[in-house]
Amino acid sequence: MTDRIALRGLRAFGYHGVYEHERREGQEFTADVTLHVDTRPAAASDDVLDTVHYGDVAEAVTRIIAGDPVDLIETLCARIAATLFAFERVQAVDVTVHKPDAPITVPFDDVTVTIHRERG
Repeated sequence: MTDRIALRGLRAFGYHGVYEHERREGQEFTADVTLHVDTRPAAASDDVLDTVHYGDVAEAVTRIIAGDPVDLIETLCARIAATLFAFERVQAVDVTVHKPDAPITVPFDDVTVTIHRERG
């Protein structure tokens, strides 16, 4: 499938991390998601009910980021991916979580984890 719906830069404040100060103080996380969806039914009908509503996707992703803390952004990616499969038209997802304020002692721009999952 080649059709994709992508949302970039979804931001929310979360309390994820392995260190106590990350869990206590929190930080902003950003997520990029790509949904692999057959868009032909929506294109033919011009009806949002025949696609995946990206507003609903944005809200679902940010709820996960702002929700229950996890140690690893790998786990956060997996939770986001699982949530996206609640949208029945989604066949596969790519999820990237950015942690630009990761506790690293050398200069850096960003830390990301990217996963690809298929409906199984």
